[in-house]
Amino acid sequence: MTRIRRIATEEAFSIPEVAEALRDVVRGPSQSLDRLLCAGIYDAESDTTGYARMSFLDGLLDIEGERLRQMDEFGVDVQLLSLTAPGVQMFDADTATDLAALANDYLADVCARRPDRFAGLASFAPHSPKRAAREMERAITELKLNGFMVNSHTYGEYLDDPKFWPILETAEALDRVLYIHPRAASDTLKGPLQDYGMDSAMWGYGVEVGTHVVRMMAGGVFDRFPNLKICIGHMGEAIPFWIWRIAFMNKRAQQIGLARKTELTMDEYFQRNFLITTSGVEDPLALRYSIDKLGVDNVMWAIDYPYQPTQPAVEFMDAAPLDAEEMAKVYHRNAERVFHIAPAKDD
Repeated sequence: MTRIRRIATEEAFSIPEVAEALRDVVRGPSQSLDRLLCAGIYDAESDTTGYARMSFLDGLLDIEGERLRQMDEFGVDVQLLSLTAPGVQMFDADTATDLAALANDYLADVCARRPDRFAGLASFAPHSPKRAAREMERAITELKLNGFMVNSHTYGEYLDDPKFWPILETAEALDRVLYIHPRAASDTLKGPLQDYGMDSAMWGYGVEVGTHVVRMMAGGVFDRFPNLKICIGHMGEAIPFWIWRIAFMNKRAQQIGLARKTELTMDEYFQRNFLITTSGVEDPLALRYSIDKLGVDNVMWAIDYPYQPTQPAVEFMDAAPLDAEEMAKVYHRNAERVFHIAPAKDD
């Protein structure tokens, strides 16, 4: 196989200040379902999940050590870094705003030192939309980061609420993608997800982000922001596979007055305004279907490091049933275009 550039587009990191603040949350009275995963990562003494044995925190805090070694070993050229879930969204608005700026400064420094290996998605505090918009502008115009990451709901509220529209307006105006990453389900959604390990990546995360995406489409967000681009991971959080039925049922609901009238259908919004990554889903049939359904220009490769191992993610993509042009787009060209990552010098 001819050597091809590999850009991984959903790769997590953290900083000690955020890790310490999340440890404090875990030890407090919060009833958020996020506490399960956070305890496993940040407070081994209170872990009941077994995540502590997986040493995720070491992988999150390490940028230029073991992470780079694995990138070199398995031929990953660039990681697009983002502050790991739940980001700053479990904190109060002031703390979240300060920690987002600190994380963005750290991330920008890493990307400036190693622009050949790292790009970055900026964090912000959705709780304070106007301050979030200012931090988003700073992240792009001053820090030269590549887009934005938000971890689904904030205190159970979603981006279809007009209170958050300064955030969406800023992302659209800056022509930067907003990546919606999962976190544990909100209090109103979490009930049956608390058993059998269903709270996180096995099921709950996809349910959470899928709910968020459908709310945005059905709520008319993309009539107000037609050029806004949203990225979601994990092969589209099942939305590509449900989109026919989502569109059909929404159209019926609109016809009988049960749903808001929208300018486009749900599948038209999904194909126009959304991109997906493969993060954590290494299924060639799912990849082939997603490309055929959404178009190859809307699909990108990702590992989900350090939560997913690097080697199988590379082997999955190398063996994927794609032609050379599709392979190049999914592995690196789409990421270069979507996230404003400079092409390799020999491209």
